[in-house]
Amino acid sequence: MDAIDDISKMFHIESEKLENLINTAITKPELSVHEIVETYYQIMNVSSMIAMLKQQIDENEHKTFLDKIQETEKIISTKFDSAIHPQIMEQLANSIQDTTGNLQSINSEQKSKEDIENEAKLYEKLRAKMSTKEFVEQYDKGLSHD
Repeated sequence: MDAIDDISKMFHIESEKLENLINTAITKPELSVHEIVETYYQIMNVSSMIAMLKQQIDENEHKTFLDKIQETEKIISTKFDSAIHPQIMEQLANSIQDTTGNLQSINSEQKSKEDIENEAKLYEKLRAKMSTKEFVEQYDKGLSHD
């Protein structure tokens, strides 16, 4: 087994993982922060592999592998970049707005210990969502420069 076979197997495993994440994003109404981050990391991982492989693969010698790479690129651009990515950006913006509104509507007088703990959890969720939104926006900036 040569190096290209090993690389091909690794690419196949990573692209399968990516397709599963994309299918989850398509079927699930709302992704958790963890799922969003995991999906974007996998997109970036596979995209980096594609960029490297396209420079190193001989298109005449490894046509089938190159076809798989191009198929994966198409999935990223049509399913993820065009459909899922905008939905995730909208979901995050709406979720941040909702959480911010909830925090602003909380009466700041006469809070029990439980109220204070719940508010702290809301602030932590808001921080995680805002951080994830920044991460997603960085990806978006990369899309607009292609």
